[in-house]
Amino acid sequence: MKGDPVERERFERIPERIDGLVDLAYNLWWSWHPAARVLFKQVNGCAWKESRHNPVRMLLDVPEGYLWRAARDREYIRRYDIIMERYRDYMGKKSSWFTEEYSACRPVTVAYFSAEYGLHHSLPFYAGGLGFLAGDHLKESSDLGVPLVAVGFMYSSGYLHQHIGPEGLQMDIEEPLDRDAAPITRVLDPSGGQVVLRVPHIDPPIHVALWKVQVGRVLLYLLDTDIEENRPEHRGISHRLYYGGREERLLQEIVLGIGGRKALSYLGIHYAAVHLNEGHPAFALVERVRERVGKGMSYEDALDQVRGTTVFTTHTPVPAGHDIFSTDLIDRYFSEYYRCLGLSREEFLAFGTHPEDPDAGFNMTVCALRLSAHHNAVSRRHGEVTREMWHSLWPRLPVERVPIDAVTNGVHLPTWLNPRMAALFDEYIGAVCPYWPLEHDNPVVWELVDEIPDEELWRLHLWLKTKLFNRVREMKRAKWAEHLDMPENVVAEGVFLDPMVFTIGFARRFSTYKRADLIFTDLERLVRIVNNPWRPVQIVFAGKAHPADRAGQEVLARVYRFARSPEFGGRVAFVEDYGERVAQYLVHGVDLWLNNPLPPMEASGTSGMKAAINGVPNLSILDGWWIEGYNGRNGWAFDREYVGEDRDARDAAAIYDLLEKEVVPLYYARDLRGVPHGWVKTMKEAIKSTAPHFSARRMVKEYVNRYYPKMLACASIPALRI
Repeated sequence: MKGDPVERERFERIPERIDGLVDLAYNLWWSWHPAARVLFKQVNGCAWKESRHNPVRMLLDVPEGYLWRAARDREYIRRYDIIMERYRDYMGKKSSWFTEEYSACRPVTVAYFSAEYGLHHSLPFYAGGLGFLAGDHLKESSDLGVPLVAVGFMYSSGYLHQHIGPEGLQMDIEEPLDRDAAPITRVLDPSGGQVVLRVPHIDPPIHVALWKVQVGRVLLYLLDTDIEENRPEHRGISHRLYYGGREERLLQEIVLGIGGRKALSYLGIHYAAVHLNEGHPAFALVERVRERVGKGMSYEDALDQVRGTTVFTTHTPVPAGHDIFSTDLIDRYFSEYYRCLGLSREEFLAFGTHPEDPDAGFNMTVCALRLSAHHNAVSRRHGEVTREMWHSLWPRLPVERVPIDAVTNGVHLPTWLNPRMAALFDEYIGAVCPYWPLEHDNPVVWELVDEIPDEELWRLHLWLKTKLFNRVREMKRAKWAEHLDMPENVVAEGVFLDPMVFTIGFARRFSTYKRADLIFTDLERLVRIVNNPWRPVQIVFAGKAHPADRAGQEVLARVYRFARSPEFGGRVAFVEDYGERVAQYLVHGVDLWLNNPLPPMEASGTSGMKAAINGVPNLSILDGWWIEGYNGRNGWAFDREYVGEDRDARDAAAIYDLLEKEVVPLYYARDLRGVPHGWVKTMKEAIKSTAPHFSARRMVKEYVNRYYPKMLACASIPALRI
């Protein structure tokens, strides 16, 4: 970074004594190490806040005097030296869990492809859970030393910023990313210019510029089509996540898969295996086959090797969520591929043909399943649903033997565990197990949570709750100051929330099957629950609807109108512009996490995991991860088995019953010091049962142990080497 003349010029005003801040700012390692973030905050707290916790932006904007003051401050320098030593040790470490576990294996790299990555809000390359899962996978792979390289898109406008109008209508606000003030760098060619590549065998030609993000020890390469080499209609391919109509979507997935493979080839990155996160990048597998055939391998051997060295993770139990493209569109862009592979048009299209609906078009999930030997769903229940969904691809097998496994999702603890909560764990768990952060997937370690005094855990939770509400009010103040507000929206957006009132959190993408408005099914009963004078209840909602999802936007508008309703007395709120930053406050600060999708449409769900590791119990329908996570002591569950026209009414009644009879009374049962010991016991059980079993550490280890040895064995077959 500092060796590049352009970067040196931009940051030359930073004193040499602390110029390591530049390297640190461009490595997202700081995003999951609170002490590293403090280094930037201590230079100037206001600049850190104004940058939205983006250290690159902060270093560019902060007045020079504050940098020199920090460089001369003995206490700051002491902290700086300690953190930089930790950072350099982390980056230079030769041994890791992976190298120790697989010391006998030859060096191997796995290429990870995903359409979105949720890493930090300074890089808005995500829409929801799929992206956060991918981001957590990269971070945990870095921590474990898994040799991974990742490929995605450099979305110049991210997903969308959300503004809610007076009637609850979602308005999508475009905020272009300032690429030169984000923790992202250009990939340069030998002459010092940015690398620009042509996506092979696509006509008319499409070019991509390369960027990279340093995620600890893992590199993420991003593809950018918004360059002058492209036609105007192609420059927008990487403009926004999941944009445009079917042809634009197809072009996006061609660029991600085929262009991504081309980028790794140009960079000389040799990898032995591929991990696809959903079906969007499935064309990367087609390109791997084409390359092998082009180098003289037989089509059958090429296909066998690509299949044997690919794991495909599917997240979507909803049929409409799988991309399908018409054969006319496929013909338009792949005619040359048919010839390069030595296949007829019909043989190529067969990769993506669903046996149950052969005329539907080219199905990307079917293509990914056919071109990979290892497949997994993202929870045990989702595995059952997925095997049933794709049984027709293996018609001769009984459904239970369809080769789709399940690796339940997990969350990256260092990212999602509040720093103060981590400090509390360090005090009590660390007293017995000093290296607990390195063993946080060990359930035995978490039994020490019981050593934390109830009073301390409760006091910290109330502090986090107050911090959440203060943040909500600050967001409202900032919105008002920018003249983007209407007086009638004040109540709806949370300014009257009370930290002493029991608070339910509901935050996720607003799709109809997630039933965000389910709790409003019986308004009269809900009003009584919310306005109980002795045991009041608050509900905080957040989430975005896809710009093309009109039904989801209507659900959002309905919830927002309820939040404005006087009968709820300001105790129902909707927080705008849900993203990683808002999610952090919510999963740390609410009292209960609510989840009530229509079964079996919840593939896994990770927001509830993030809440639970911070001591926030779940109240959830038995679907997704909660079937595995619920143990009767760590939260509440209601049945998923009932099916009928009055399903919503029955499920809503189950939620009301649990709130009135169990949840709310337990929360308000306090001793004379105001501590609800029964509730804190549930909080502790939520932490103990979730932190080890639903961590990204457990998840990544499971992927490595289950699939990588098999893929390595296939990659090392001499006859199939390339």
